[in-house]
Amino acid sequence: MTQKNPLAPGQTGTPATGRTSAGGVSVSGAADIAAFLKTAAAVGPPKVPGERGRLVFALDATASREPTWGMAQEIQGQMFTEAARVGTLDIQLVFFRGMGECRSSGWVADAAKLKALMGKVSCIGGQTQIGRVLAHAAEEASERRIHAVVYVGDAMEESLDDLCAKAGRLALANVPVFLFLEGGDPVAEHAYREIARITRGAFARFDPGAAAQLAELLRAVAAFASGGRLALADAAKGSRGAQLLLGQMR
Repeated sequence: MTQKNPLAPGQTGTPATGRTSAGGVSVSGAADIAAFLKTAAAVGPPKVPGERGRLVFALDATASREPTWGMAQEIQGQMFTEAARVGTLDIQLVFFRGMGECRSSGWVADAAKLKALMGKVSCIGGQTQIGRVLAHAAEEASERRIHAVVYVGDAMEESLDDLCAKAGRLALANVPVFLFLEGGDPVAEHAYREIARITRGAFARFDPGAAAQLAELLRAVAAFASGGRLALADAAKGSRGAQLLLGQMR
């Protein structure tokens, strides 16, 4: 199927497909996940002072997400503002929609460019493709370090074992995933929590249409991506969202 590039002029939109690691990765139970975590604990350097933070900002762009997409478009600039307090931040937009379309943008360093990218995307009905998001992030991390992945959605319609396998690749690359669930779908919550646990990230719910809640959570992750755990701990002094995320991270 031919996919048109919905991104802004001058940006390269590429299918976010990811690569399969040699021999593949299989997660069939708690023992396998524990093995991933044990290995990942010894992998990956801490945040280096002065290093540009890199954050993958992934959103479900299926039809049910249209109100939240517009909300995220309006508040995403707060991530750059928060990051500027402690460092710098580059963000890559990743989204999926329709029948198998999953795309990524180039890396951007300011709110205006990211908003322009998001403004070129319309939501189209389809099923979730969280696995492709995780695989793409792992591929990006294999080329250059990524400090965090953010995923915002309201459902999960895939194999949990497959998602855990892909989350394992991110754990090995020391990339925490922060998953934000709009609403209270129990199947999605279980999957999001597992991905967060495997990658040593965090999970949080926010109320449908609650821009302030989502903005607080995104600011907390931006602080972490640009300044590391110390920046997140500092942000937690005045932010319930940051406190929630920091309390879950190991």
